Amino acid sequence: MSTKKDYAIKVSHVTKKFKIYYDKANTLKERLVFWKSKNKNEERTVLEDINVEIKKGETVALIGTNGSGKSTLLKLMTKIIYPTKGKIITVGKLTSLLELGAGFHDDFTGRENIYFNASIFGLTKSEIDAKVDDIIAFSELEEFIDNPVRTYSSGMYMRLAFSVAINVNAEILLIDEILAVGDQHFQDKCFSKLEELKNSDKTIVIVSHSLESIRKLCDRAIWIKDGHIKMDGEANSVIDSYLEECK
Repeated sequence: MSTKKDYAIKVSHVTKKFKIYYDKANTLKERLVFWKSKNKNEERTVLEDINVEIKKGETVALIGTNGSGKSTLLKLMTKIIYPTKGKIITVGKLTSLLELGAGFHDDFTGRENIYFNASIFGLTKSEIDAKVDDIIAFSELEEFIDNPVRTYSSGMYMRLAFSVAINVNAEILLIDEILAVGDQHFQDKCFSKLEELKNSDKTIVIVSHSLESIRKLCDRAIWIKDGHIKMDGEANSVIDSYLEECK
């Protein structure tokens, strides 16, 4: 039985349900005409009785088809959303890259957004002052850093978001498919940085469809299918089984 000191993330009997609404009145006229009608809704179970323990220093991939629940599990770990049942414990400072530009303000410059975003992750102004040049250099956005981020391409957004996230000295890093955005050069640079973080005993959980990258980066993979854990084990073995079923 693991103690609190052994793991970075512990997911215990977690179920997540969402309500899906149908025939919702969107206009004032519809609301007046159908005021007696109740909105039809359906409760959909996205994850059911999930149990996962991720040890400190592990690099773990969540794999599965679209809609399997892997991104929902990552959001639950980040505490952007909360489980319907069960609980999730994280031990250590956590940072995440889940949605492109999340935490950015379109009218702020790239530099202003570095300060805004890094402060959300818990850094003080003096700590950000000490890191801002490194963040800008890694992003390779020196020429555009004082422009509003609404003028940025999706790849530029990703560069800035990734650069902030890897510079906040978090013990746990959660990453969604955001790394698929951007050119090959920067994707390679990101994965090199993730390998560096892995070797420094950071805990990394990543959702990606880039299975060959996962083979290189991750020691362990968790295959989620239809809201349940289908397989959890050594990365190559899990990926091979997943690909065999996908044939």
